[in-house]
Amino acid sequence: MVHLLDDTDRRILTELDNDPRATIMGLAQRCGLARGTVQARLERLERDGALRAHSVRVDPAALGRELSGMVAAELDQHQYEKAVEALRRIPEVLECFAPAGETDLLCRVVARDPDDLYRVCEEIRLCPGIVRTRTSVYLRRLIPYRTAPLLAADDAGRRTRRG
Repeated sequence: MVHLLDDTDRRILTELDNDPRATIMGLAQRCGLARGTVQARLERLERDGALRAHSVRVDPAALGRELSGMVAAELDQHQYEKAVEALRRIPEVLECFAPAGETDLLCRVVARDPDDLYRVCEEIRLCPGIVRTRTSVYLRRLIPYRTAPLLAADDAGRRTRRG
């Protein structure tokens, strides 16, 4: 879904990206907006799917899952839906993508340690329709999840196009 963000949405989202725990009142003060305006905008952005759920802020390491990686899966295309449904039931699968190219699915996973990662990978491999997997382990996070630079770049591009 394409979300058309105006300058007010961008200001609110940039402040929220910089401080995910900001209160509505704090966001209103930093953006120079009324509290009701910020609350209404956030509700609309959440309803429209532009604002991710608060649970993405939980660091899996705080839950004892300090190891993370990506599992690439090759599928029997006739069992695509069964495979995705089975992957949904594995708690350590945080996200699953359907990329372009030779890989059918990419799953971002977390685990307690290498042995636990092996267990998670085996659960994935045994899902219906999954033929083969390859696993990459993340050694270090170099850039944390963020959207403020994207909002700023998009805003700069819009100003340039307006000329």
